[in-house]
Amino acid sequence: MKVCTDSCLLGAWSVLELQPAKNILDIGTGTGLLALMLAQKSDASIDAIEFDPDSAGQARENVLLTAWSNRIRVVEEDVRNYSPIDGYDFIITNPPFFENDLRSPESKKNKAKHDESLTLDQLLTSITDHLKPDGRFSILLPYERTAYFEELARPRRFLLSKKLIVRQTPDHAPFRSICLFSYQNATNPKLEILTIKEHDGKYSQEFVSLLEDYYLNLPGVYIP
Repeated sequence: MKVCTDSCLLGAWSVLELQPAKNILDIGTGTGLLALMLAQKSDASIDAIEFDPDSAGQARENVLLTAWSNRIRVVEEDVRNYSPIDGYDFIITNPPFFENDLRSPESKKNKAKHDESLTLDQLLTSITDHLKPDGRFSILLPYERTAYFEELARPRRFLLSKKLIVRQTPDHAPFRSICLFSYQNATNPKLEILTIKEHDGKYSQEFVSLLEDYYLNLPGVYIP
């Protein structure tokens, strides 16, 4: 799967919430993008789990080409069967979420983009199993499914701490949400709005400020 803007936003935004995480789990790492972004801005050890063999192989290749390979472990496994020895301080995930949308004729794209392989409820079970009591997790969601996910998370005692709403331009409706959850009660979850491009077609200052380090440091990644 190609690098996409919203996934890069998830990584860059989540980095701001990492401290003092010492160990991180990236669920559904794909080609390893999020693990690599988080490794650049932390000293944490990162387990990047991916069930698709081709994607896991690509992630390993990508990790080995970087200066952070000693802190990133690519695990080729279904997260539902994953049994690490210890829990994690921080979990990040860009899950498959197009539940009822038109399927692609390519089965690999369906597994990556649709939740036929891992539903949001199953994902929450895995997060519950692997997150430490004082840990936090961040997730990228379609804007229209954010409230549904929050309802799913509540019975598991996950509480929203912070949310970033993303829209393409000031004239567009929101299309993505990036959310931070923990077991800790946040009486007033922080809400932010990020606009990717201004009316004149130029990237907004908040978008550039959030992502400029990564686009400079990750060869081959470009601003779409």
